[in-house]
Amino acid sequence: MSINNVRVRFAPSPTGPLHIGGVRTALYNYLFARKHGGTMILRVEDTDETRFVEGAQEYIIDAFKWCGIEFDESPEKGGNYGPYIQSQRKDIYSEYAEKLVESGNAYYAFDTAEELTKFRSEAEANKETFTYSSANRKSLNNSENIGIEAAKERIANGEVYVLRFKTPENEELVMHDIVRGEVRVQTSTLDDKVLFKSSGMPTYHLANIIDDHLMEISHVIRGEEWLPSMPLHIMLYRAFGWDAPEFAHLPLLLKPTGNGKLSKRDGDKLGFPVFPTQWINPEGEKSMGYREEGYFADAFINMLALLGWNAGTEQEIFSMEELIEAFSLERVNKSGARFDPEKAKWFNHQYMINNSDEFIAEEFAKILDNKGISYKNLPLAKIVSLVKDRANFTNDIYDQSYFFFETPTEYDAKTVKKRWKEDAPIMMADLKTILQNVKDFSSENTETVVKAWIEAKELPMGKVMNAFRLSIVGAGKGPHMFDIISIIGKDETLLRLQNAIDNIKR
Repeated sequence: MSINNVRVRFAPSPTGPLHIGGVRTALYNYLFARKHGGTMILRVEDTDETRFVEGAQEYIIDAFKWCGIEFDESPEKGGNYGPYIQSQRKDIYSEYAEKLVESGNAYYAFDTAEELTKFRSEAEANKETFTYSSANRKSLNNSENIGIEAAKERIANGEVYVLRFKTPENEELVMHDIVRGEVRVQTSTLDDKVLFKSSGMPTYHLANIIDDHLMEISHVIRGEEWLPSMPLHIMLYRAFGWDAPEFAHLPLLLKPTGNGKLSKRDGDKLGFPVFPTQWINPEGEKSMGYREEGYFADAFINMLALLGWNAGTEQEIFSMEELIEAFSLERVNKSGARFDPEKAKWFNHQYMINNSDEFIAEEFAKILDNKGISYKNLPLAKIVSLVKDRANFTNDIYDQSYFFFETPTEYDAKTVKKRWKEDAPIMMADLKTILQNVKDFSSENTETVVKAWIEAKELPMGKVMNAFRLSIVGAGKGPHMFDIISIIGKDETLLRLQNAIDNIKR
């Protein structure tokens, strides 16, 4: 298919939560499809019945909705190439499996698990490796050895079997990968993979190829861990007489140390999420998610996009539209991308400071509601504007702004020792009197009045303002003092000054 008729798919297995490596794979598929005006498909590959996890499929769909990755065809949306859940396509696969036997590209095998374990043990004892391949297939319990008629008779008698691919002997496969270039493999190094089981279920390899063909997938963009499967998949396309799609194998996401693949087990162990949204397993155990940890979906996507790809410029902040415009598979790196949790926080900070104050205020209001904190008559957007440059997450905003909502009842001991001098109560009493007579309590006006008073009395500016901040905030931190008092108002300001005079002891 040409680049003008792009159809790509993301095909997760519902065996657990969606790892951020999987999200990145889906994202690259999505960017590629949108860049070329193509179609993005979600296909659920649930043929491995033994590893199915309750709730995983629903989790995957919900996670993608949060990420903003939209599918044109899916189990939810439907489409002209469905069903989009493999277990609902079960009847399709047996027909194609038999075609491979008829064309001589596959054979029936009856070897039991015990027999295969025995062969492996004997090989290990001789310091060898047992593989079911062209080197030994004619001496094993299969139709290549006993003949096709005898095999069909055993199947008719209800004997358990599998269908194995008949790997061509002594051939050099020359393949092309968009990311990695030319890939060469000797077929003599490959084993005869199981394609179909007598239970009526295909293995991943067969179902994947058949579905990609029937759904007219033009490009298979997937993780590097599937690169060893590429020769089998290419040979299966050839065995069916079908044109293969183009392949692109993406680099691994590595641990923060750069040593090894970032796994599903690393997140909670290393203290950062490896799932897009919180996962609660069937036993009720929770694993962290980026959504619940306070990340913006667009910051999360921006961060992931740059793990293994770059636009060839210094630009780091991209909207989804900009990512679509800039993306190309040719600029995907071959080497693994090291995940940096601190860089992830940096991305979220950039989105924090660049998002509108009104948007952040809406998110902050949810946090205040959960805390049961009243913010009636307080300008949340203004408060956000004063503190968000100090925050990585919306949750951080409360830590930077709690004094807008609560009258201090305690005072930071270190700040008291350093900033509350012996004459501080007298200065704060005089300041209270000055502010009591101010009618216009705007930030600009109170600053003008207070600074004029300080200059007229020839008081040390720093000494007064440090004591003032301690009185209002309860600590030596916070944004511009006159912005704070303009927001909390005159009455609250006077109350806090009096509380400080009465309660701060050196």
